[in-house]
Amino acid sequence: MSTDSYDAVVIGGGIHGAGVAQAAAAAGYSALLLERKGVGSGTSSRSSKLIHGGLRYLESAQFGLVRESLHEREILLRIAPELVQPVSFFIPVYTFTQRRPLMIRAGLILYAVLGGLSRGARFETIPRAQWNELDGLDTRQLQKVFRYEDAHTDDALLTQAVVRSAQKLGATLHCPADFQSASRNGNGYEIRYLRDNTEITCHARTLVNAAGPWVNLTLERVTPRPPIVPVDLVQGAHIVVEGETRRGVYYLEAPRDRRAVFVMPWQGQTLVGTTETPFAGNPAGAQPLPDEIGYLQEIVARYFPDRRNRLLDSFAGLRVLPREPGPVFHRSRETVLHPDDPMQVRLVTIYGGKLTGYRATAAKVIRLLKTSLPARPPIADTAAVSLLP
Repeated sequence: MSTDSYDAVVIGGGIHGAGVAQAAAAAGYSALLLERKGVGSGTSSRSSKLIHGGLRYLESAQFGLVRESLHEREILLRIAPELVQPVSFFIPVYTFTQRRPLMIRAGLILYAVLGGLSRGARFETIPRAQWNELDGLDTRQLQKVFRYEDAHTDDALLTQAVVRSAQKLGATLHCPADFQSASRNGNGYEIRYLRDNTEITCHARTLVNAAGPWVNLTLERVTPRPPIVPVDLVQGAHIVVEGETRRGVYYLEAPRDRRAVFVMPWQGQTLVGTTETPFAGNPAGAQPLPDEIGYLQEIVARYFPDRRNRLLDSFAGLRVLPREPGPVFHRSRETVLHPDDPMQVRLVTIYGGKLTGYRATAAKVIRLLKTSLPARPPIADTAAVSLLP
């Protein structure tokens, strides 16, 4: 048994939990990160591997999210150049695609403006004479090809790098550690968790629930029970096919439902994703469905008809989206931070969130927690701390 005390205990070692632990330590607070299985082993290793502003979010007028994401992209390109690299994105427009050239051009202009008109925000039209150099992209009925720049990463390696940074700044990682319960007392929470089959208790002035798809299941272990935001779990499947798209990432329109899907280079092969399928059940059981795999294979076959496209692997992660009416594709991707008491925050629950914006989300969490934490001198700025592989 232990009676260690921390300013903040963070549940969940995905990218957002890692970011909060780093931000807390950088702000001068003592922090403990609890991860049940492995750092970056859940959804944070099953994303589309992109560090981007989210061009498609302009369709649903999520301008604030895009602006913040583009700002965070620039920070990550600066502080993690070995983990986050720029990559070209190509948007082909065909006679049959729904999004027309003028719409794409307008979106790219707005994207550049929201990105501060930086050098990396520029875009161009690829001349017809160069279309045959685009990794075997089908040029039949092709009208125009736009190119712009965003970035990509290895999501699991990035998460692990953020955790190592948090540890260097003074945070503690316990992994594997299975969170059991949290009981509110006068000045925080008494927390119980299992480590090496031993029950450990500690005290936390504040608690952060960054459990991803397990977020509401985690809240069920907190006493008294905090308010729960109704959410939907949405599965995003990816496939890996043989051969690499060497020129960059292809931003394609799925023929079946007009959704945006990416075809991109990944570890010498090609990664294709993603889907949006309602999920129910234990989050640990998320697996690509046969129909999802077929859907993604159809897209590759339609746009790259001369490639073999042999299936090598598939995986699925889960998005956490606040429950609301309407198609999943058009729902907000804004991160929802849910505090237990706005006047004196002791518990913050993180719902959703994008890989690109983890650092900004963590900073917002720390600002909320400061109402219940003693004044501490900061020791670093996470926007200036280098992340190394």
